[in-house]
Amino acid sequence: MAYVPILKGKAGEFMALEHATPEVRACIRPVMEVVPDPDLRDILETFCDHAMDAVPNGTVLTVDCGALPEVRVLQGDVGGPMARVSESLGLRGVTMCPVVRGTDTDGLIAEAASAVAGHQSGVCLRVAVATDSGEPFPDKDRIRGLLRDLKVEPEETDLLIDAGPVRSVAGRDGALERVLEALRSLSPWRWRERCVAAGAFPANLTGFPRGQATPVPRLDAQLWQQVINRWDGEPPDFGDFGVTHPRMPVKSKGTPDPNMRYTTRDDWQVFVYPRIRSGNDDFFTLSQDLVASPYWPSTGAQTSWGDARLIDCAHRRRPKAGGGTEWRAWATSHHLAVVSANLESSGRP
Repeated sequence: MAYVPILKGKAGEFMALEHATPEVRACIRPVMEVVPDPDLRDILETFCDHAMDAVPNGTVLTVDCGALPEVRVLQGDVGGPMARVSESLGLRGVTMCPVVRGTDTDGLIAEAASAVAGHQSGVCLRVAVATDSGEPFPDKDRIRGLLRDLKVEPEETDLLIDAGPVRSVAGRDGALERVLEALRSLSPWRWRERCVAAGAFPANLTGFPRGQATPVPRLDAQLWQQVINRWDGEPPDFGDFGVTHPRMPVKSKGTPDPNMRYTTRDDWQVFVYPRIRSGNDDFFTLSQDLVASPYWPSTGAQTSWGDARLIDCAHRRRPKAGGGTEWRAWATSHHLAVVSANLESSGRP
Protein backbone atom coordinates (compact mmCIF):
# COMPACT_ATOMS: atom_id res chain seq x y z
CA MET A 1 0.00 0.00 0.00
CA ALA A 2 1.61 3.26 -1.14
CA TYR A 3 1.20 6.61 0.56
CA VAL A 4 0.54 9.69 -1.60
CA PRO A 5 1.19 12.87 0.39
CA ILE A 6 -0.03 15.98 -1.45
CA LEU A 7 2.27 18.68 -0.12
CA LYS A 8 2.46 22.41 -0.63
CA GLY A 9 5.66 23.05 -2.59
CA LYS A 10 7.27 25.32 -0.01
CA ALA A 11 10.59 25.24 1.78
CA GLY A 12 9.36 23.38 4.88
CA GLU A 13 7.72 20.57 2.95
CA PHE A 14 10.72 20.14 0.67
CA MET A 15 12.97 20.07 3.74
CA ALA A 16 10.93 17.21 5.20
CA LEU A 17 11.09 15.32 1.91
CA GLU A 18 14.86 15.82 1.73
CA HIS A 19 15.34 14.24 5.17
CA ALA A 20 12.95 11.30 4.72
CA THR A 21 14.54 7.94 5.48
CA PRO A 22 14.99 5.33 2.72
CA GLU A 23 12.11 3.38 4.30
CA VAL A 24 9.76 6.35 4.00
CA ARG A 25 10.95 7.16 0.48
CA ALA A 26 10.19 3.60 -0.60
CA CYS A 27 6.61 3.97 0.65
CA ILE A 28 5.61 7.41 -0.66
CA ARG A 29 4.64 8.81 -4.04
CA PRO A 30 4.79 12.56 -3.36
CA VAL A 31 2.71 15.17 -5.14
CA MET A 32 4.00 18.75 -4.81
CA GLU A 33 1.68 21.67 -5.47
CA VAL A 34 3.26 24.90 -6.70
CA VAL A 35 1.97 27.61 -4.34
CA PRO A 36 1.35 31.15 -5.62
CA ASP A 37 3.43 33.67 -3.66
CA PRO A 38 3.52 37.36 -4.64
CA ASP A 39 6.64 37.91 -2.54
CA LEU A 40 8.78 35.60 -4.69
CA ARG A 41 10.17 37.08 -7.89
CA ASP A 42 10.04 33.76 -9.63
CA ILE A 43 7.92 31.09 -7.96
CA LEU A 44 8.79 28.42 -10.49
CA GLU A 45 12.56 28.70 -10.24
CA THR A 46 12.36 28.72 -6.44
CA PHE A 47 10.21 25.58 -6.58
CA CYS A 48 12.67 23.87 -8.94
CA ASP A 49 15.66 24.85 -6.80
CA HIS A 50 14.00 23.28 -3.76
CA ALA A 51 13.19 20.15 -5.78
CA MET A 52 16.78 19.80 -6.98
CA ASP A 53 18.03 19.91 -3.38
CA ALA A 54 15.32 17.76 -1.81
CA VAL A 55 14.20 15.06 -4.26
CA PRO A 56 16.31 11.89 -3.95
CA ASN A 57 17.88 10.46 -7.08
CA GLY A 58 15.53 8.09 -8.82
CA THR A 59 12.38 9.56 -7.25
CA VAL A 60 9.67 10.76 -9.63
CA LEU A 61 8.14 14.02 -8.44
CA THR A 62 4.49 14.51 -9.35
CA VAL A 63 3.98 18.25 -9.87
CA ASP A 64 0.69 20.18 -9.78
CA CYS A 65 0.74 23.69 -11.25
CA GLY A 66 -3.05 24.01 -11.15
CA ALA A 67 -3.14 26.93 -8.70
CA LEU A 68 -1.11 29.19 -10.99
CA PRO A 69 -2.39 31.32 -13.84
CA GLU A 70 -2.16 29.52 -17.16
CA VAL A 71 0.46 31.97 -18.39
CA ARG A 72 2.84 33.76 -16.04
CA VAL A 73 5.19 35.87 -18.13
CA LEU A 74 8.27 37.55 -16.68
CA GLN A 75 10.99 39.27 -18.65
CA GLY A 76 12.67 36.72 -20.87
CA ASP A 77 10.28 33.93 -19.95
CA VAL A 78 8.22 31.96 -22.43
CA GLY A 79 5.60 29.29 -21.98
CA GLY A 80 3.21 28.58 -19.14
CA PRO A 81 4.04 27.20 -15.67
CA MET A 82 3.94 23.54 -16.68
CA ALA A 83 6.35 24.04 -19.58
CA ARG A 84 8.78 26.06 -17.50
CA VAL A 85 8.75 23.66 -14.55
CA SER A 86 9.23 20.70 -16.87
CA GLU A 87 12.22 22.29 -18.56
CA SER A 88 13.80 23.54 -15.32
CA LEU A 89 13.44 20.23 -13.51
CA GLY A 90 14.87 18.42 -16.52
CA LEU A 91 17.93 20.65 -16.45
CA ARG A 92 18.33 19.91 -12.73
CA GLY A 93 18.05 16.14 -13.19
CA VAL A 94 14.67 15.80 -11.45
CA THR A 95 12.14 13.50 -13.13
CA MET A 96 8.62 14.89 -13.23
CA CYS A 97 5.11 13.50 -13.65
CA PRO A 98 2.67 16.33 -14.46
CA VAL A 99 -0.81 16.64 -12.95
CA VAL A 100 -3.75 17.32 -15.27
CA ARG A 101 -7.48 17.82 -14.71
CA GLY A 102 -10.50 17.26 -16.88
CA THR A 103 -11.10 21.02 -16.85
CA ASP A 104 -7.66 21.92 -18.25
CA THR A 105 -7.55 23.96 -21.45
CA ASP A 106 -6.03 22.68 -24.67
CA GLY A 107 -2.97 24.83 -23.98
CA LEU A 108 -2.40 23.28 -20.57
CA ILE A 109 -2.85 19.78 -21.94
CA ALA A 110 -0.36 20.54 -24.73
CA GLU A 111 2.23 21.64 -22.14
CA ALA A 112 1.55 18.53 -20.06
CA ALA A 113 1.94 16.34 -23.16
CA SER A 114 5.32 17.93 -23.79
CA ALA A 115 6.33 17.24 -20.17
CA VAL A 116 5.19 13.62 -20.50
CA ALA A 117 7.25 13.19 -23.65
CA GLY A 118 10.30 14.80 -22.10
CA HIS A 119 10.33 13.02 -18.75
CA GLN A 120 8.87 9.67 -19.82
CA SER A 121 7.20 9.09 -16.45
CA GLY A 122 3.54 9.24 -17.35
CA VAL A 123 0.89 11.60 -16.05
CA CYS A 124 -1.40 12.03 -13.04
CA LEU A 125 -5.12 12.65 -13.63
CA ARG A 126 -6.58 14.52 -10.64
CA VAL A 127 -10.35 14.22 -10.32
CA ALA A 128 -12.08 16.43 -7.73
CA VAL A 129 -15.20 15.07 -6.02
CA ALA A 130 -15.57 17.70 -3.27
CA THR A 131 -18.86 19.58 -3.36
CA ASP A 132 -17.08 22.94 -3.37
CA SER A 133 -14.54 22.11 -6.07
CA GLY A 134 -16.58 23.53 -8.92
CA GLU A 135 -15.07 20.95 -11.27
CA PRO A 136 -17.38 18.78 -13.40
CA PHE A 137 -16.72 15.06 -13.27
CA PRO A 138 -14.97 13.92 -16.47
CA ASP A 139 -17.06 11.55 -18.58
CA LYS A 140 -15.68 8.77 -20.76
CA ASP A 141 -15.37 10.99 -23.83
CA ARG A 142 -13.40 13.60 -21.90
CA ILE A 143 -11.03 10.97 -20.49
CA ARG A 144 -10.49 9.43 -23.92
CA GLY A 145 -9.76 12.87 -25.32
CA LEU A 146 -7.29 13.66 -22.55
CA LEU A 147 -5.41 10.41 -22.99
CA ARG A 148 -5.32 10.91 -26.75
CA ASP A 149 -4.02 14.47 -26.49
CA LEU A 150 -1.46 13.50 -23.86
CA LYS A 151 -0.37 10.52 -25.98
CA VAL A 152 -0.55 8.15 -23.01
CA GLU A 153 -2.37 4.94 -22.18
CA PRO A 154 -4.32 4.43 -18.95
CA GLU A 155 -1.48 2.13 -17.82
CA GLU A 156 0.80 5.19 -17.89
CA THR A 157 -1.62 7.29 -15.86
CA ASP A 158 -2.04 7.66 -12.10
CA LEU A 159 -5.60 8.35 -10.97
CA LEU A 160 -5.90 10.72 -8.00
CA ILE A 161 -9.43 11.08 -6.60
CA ASP A 162 -9.42 14.24 -4.49
CA ALA A 163 -12.21 14.44 -1.91
CA GLY A 164 -10.98 17.83 -0.69
CA PRO A 165 -11.58 19.13 2.85
CA VAL A 166 -13.34 16.85 5.34
CA ARG A 167 -14.58 19.17 8.06
CA SER A 168 -16.98 16.98 10.07
CA VAL A 169 -18.28 13.45 10.54
CA ALA A 170 -21.25 14.35 8.34
CA GLY A 171 -18.87 15.71 5.72
CA ARG A 172 -16.82 12.53 5.90
CA ASP A 173 -19.88 10.36 5.33
CA GLY A 174 -21.03 12.49 2.41
CA ALA A 175 -17.59 12.34 0.84
CA LEU A 176 -17.61 8.55 1.17
CA GLU A 177 -20.54 8.21 -1.24
CA ARG A 178 -18.98 10.60 -3.76
CA VAL A 179 -15.65 8.74 -3.65
CA LEU A 180 -17.32 5.36 -4.12
CA GLU A 181 -19.32 6.68 -7.07
CA ALA A 182 -16.10 8.03 -8.63
CA LEU A 183 -14.37 4.68 -8.14
CA ARG A 184 -17.29 2.85 -9.73
CA SER A 185 -17.32 5.23 -12.70
CA LEU A 186 -13.55 5.19 -13.27
CA SER A 187 -12.74 1.57 -12.39
CA PRO A 188 -13.12 0.22 -15.97
CA TRP A 189 -9.94 2.09 -16.94
CA ARG A 190 -6.69 0.23 -16.28
CA TRP A 191 -4.89 2.98 -14.37
CA ARG A 192 -1.24 2.61 -13.41
CA GLU A 193 -2.01 3.61 -9.81
CA ARG A 194 -5.17 4.63 -7.95
CA CYS A 195 -5.35 6.90 -4.93
CA VAL A 196 -8.09 8.41 -2.78
CA ALA A 197 -7.01 11.58 -0.97
CA ALA A 198 -8.67 14.01 1.42
CA GLY A 199 -7.60 16.51 4.04
CA ALA A 200 -8.98 17.21 7.51
CA PHE A 201 -6.53 19.68 9.00
CA PRO A 202 -8.04 23.14 9.66
CA ALA A 203 -7.22 26.08 7.43
CA ASN A 204 -5.27 27.83 10.24
CA LEU A 205 -4.62 27.75 13.98
CA THR A 206 -6.88 30.66 14.83
CA GLY A 207 -9.00 29.85 17.89
CA PHE A 208 -6.85 27.01 19.17
CA PRO A 209 -6.24 27.20 22.95
CA ARG A 210 -2.74 28.33 23.89
CA GLY A 211 -0.35 26.44 26.12
CA GLN A 212 -1.81 22.96 25.61
CA ALA A 213 -2.42 20.18 23.10
CA THR A 214 -5.75 20.11 21.26
CA PRO A 215 -6.81 16.97 19.36
CA VAL A 216 -8.02 17.25 15.76
CA PRO A 217 -9.49 13.98 14.45
CA ARG A 218 -7.87 12.62 11.30
CA LEU A 219 -11.17 12.40 9.44
CA ASP A 220 -9.30 12.01 6.14
CA ALA A 221 -7.78 8.74 7.37
CA GLN A 222 -11.21 7.66 8.61
CA LEU A 223 -12.72 8.40 5.19
CA TRP A 224 -10.11 6.29 3.42
CA GLN A 225 -10.68 3.40 5.82
CA GLN A 226 -14.42 3.57 5.14
CA VAL A 227 -13.71 3.52 1.40
CA ILE A 228 -11.57 0.40 1.85
CA ASN A 229 -14.32 -1.26 3.89
CA ARG A 230 -16.99 -0.56 1.26
CA TRP A 231 -15.06 -0.92 -2.00
CA ASP A 232 -14.85 -4.45 -3.39
CA GLY A 233 -12.32 -3.66 -6.10
CA GLU A 234 -8.56 -3.21 -5.87
CA PRO A 235 -7.88 -1.03 -2.81
CA PRO A 236 -6.75 2.50 -3.73
CA ASP A 237 -3.65 3.99 -2.17
CA PHE A 238 -4.01 6.43 0.72
CA GLY A 239 -3.48 10.13 0.11
CA ASP A 240 -3.69 13.17 2.36
CA PHE A 241 -2.44 16.75 2.56
CA GLY A 242 0.11 16.24 5.30
CA VAL A 243 -0.40 18.65 8.18
CA THR A 244 -2.07 21.34 6.07
CA HIS A 245 -5.51 22.28 4.79
CA PRO A 246 -6.23 20.99 1.27
CA ARG A 247 -6.90 24.40 -0.23
CA MET A 248 -4.18 26.89 -1.10
CA PRO A 249 -3.23 29.02 1.91
CA VAL A 250 -4.14 32.67 2.24
CA LYS A 251 -1.08 34.86 2.70
CA SER A 252 -0.65 35.26 6.45
CA LYS A 253 0.48 38.42 8.21
CA GLY A 254 2.95 38.57 11.04
CA THR A 255 4.85 35.78 12.79
CA PRO A 256 3.03 32.61 13.86
CA ASP A 257 2.86 31.66 17.51
CA PRO A 258 5.06 28.67 18.36
CA ASN A 259 3.16 25.59 17.23
CA MET A 260 3.49 21.93 16.36
CA ARG A 261 1.00 19.80 14.41
CA TYR A 262 1.88 16.40 15.81
CA THR A 263 0.42 13.31 14.15
CA THR A 264 -0.77 10.32 16.17
CA ARG A 265 -2.69 7.28 14.94
CA ASP A 266 -6.15 8.83 15.26
CA ASP A 267 -5.56 12.56 15.66
CA TRP A 268 -3.29 15.49 15.23
CA GLN A 269 -2.31 16.85 18.62
CA VAL A 270 -1.98 20.56 17.93
CA PHE A 271 0.28 22.45 20.32
CA VAL A 272 0.04 26.25 20.14
CA TYR A 273 1.89 28.29 22.73
CA PRO A 274 1.66 32.03 23.50
CA ARG A 275 4.57 34.24 22.59
CA ILE A 276 5.99 35.36 25.95
CA ARG A 277 9.77 35.06 25.69
CA SER A 278 12.00 36.77 23.17
CA GLY A 279 12.37 35.35 19.71
CA ASN A 280 10.75 31.93 19.41
CA ASP A 281 12.05 30.63 22.74
CA ASP A 282 8.56 29.57 23.78
CA PHE A 283 8.96 26.72 21.30
CA PHE A 284 11.58 25.27 23.65
CA THR A 285 8.86 25.01 26.32
CA LEU A 286 6.43 23.54 23.78
CA SER A 287 8.99 20.89 22.84
CA GLN A 288 9.64 19.99 26.47
CA ASP A 289 5.91 19.53 27.06
CA LEU A 290 5.52 17.48 23.86
CA VAL A 291 8.39 15.14 24.70
CA ALA A 292 6.96 14.65 28.23
CA SER A 293 3.42 14.05 26.92
CA PRO A 294 1.73 10.69 26.21
CA TYR A 295 1.85 11.59 22.51
CA TRP A 296 5.64 11.27 22.30
CA PRO A 297 6.28 7.90 20.60
CA SER A 298 8.27 5.08 22.14
CA THR A 299 10.67 5.34 19.19
CA GLY A 300 11.44 8.91 20.25
CA ALA A 301 14.04 10.74 18.19
CA GLN A 302 14.39 7.71 15.92
CA THR A 303 10.85 8.22 14.61
CA SER A 304 11.90 10.84 12.09
CA TRP A 305 14.34 13.63 11.33
CA GLY A 306 11.72 16.06 12.66
CA ASP A 307 11.43 14.21 15.97
CA ALA A 308 15.19 14.41 16.43
CA ARG A 309 14.97 18.18 16.01
CA LEU A 310 12.14 18.36 18.55
CA ILE A 311 14.07 16.50 21.21
CA ASP A 312 17.05 18.78 20.55
CA CYS A 313 14.76 21.71 21.29
CA ALA A 314 13.35 20.02 24.39
CA HIS A 315 16.87 19.58 25.77
CA ARG A 316 17.99 23.06 24.62
CA ARG A 317 20.67 21.57 22.40
CA ARG A 318 19.92 24.17 19.72
CA PRO A 319 20.83 27.85 19.99
CA LYS A 320 17.53 28.79 18.31
CA ALA A 321 14.13 27.12 18.28
CA GLY A 322 13.48 27.66 14.59
CA GLY A 323 10.50 29.40 13.02
CA GLY A 324 7.43 28.69 10.97
CA THR A 325 9.31 26.99 8.12
CA GLU A 326 11.24 24.70 10.45
CA TRP A 327 8.17 23.82 12.53
CA ARG A 328 6.26 22.88 9.37
CA ALA A 329 9.24 20.81 8.17
CA TRP A 330 9.53 18.93 11.47
CA ALA A 331 5.77 18.30 11.66
CA THR A 332 5.68 17.08 8.05
CA SER A 333 8.72 14.86 8.60
CA HIS A 334 7.02 13.23 11.59
CA HIS A 335 3.73 12.86 9.68
CA LEU A 336 5.35 11.17 6.68
CA ALA A 337 7.15 8.72 8.95
CA VAL A 338 4.11 7.89 11.07
CA VAL A 339 1.71 7.36 8.16
CA SER A 340 4.26 5.29 6.22
CA ALA A 341 4.99 3.09 9.24
CA ASN A 342 1.28 2.62 9.99
CA LEU A 343 0.52 1.56 6.42
CA GLU A 344 3.48 -0.80 6.42
CA SER A 345 2.63 -2.44 9.75
CA SER A 346 -1.18 -2.50 9.74
CA GLY A 347 -2.43 -1.40 6.34
CA ARG A 348 -4.09 1.61 8.01
CA PRO A 349 -2.81 5.21 7.84
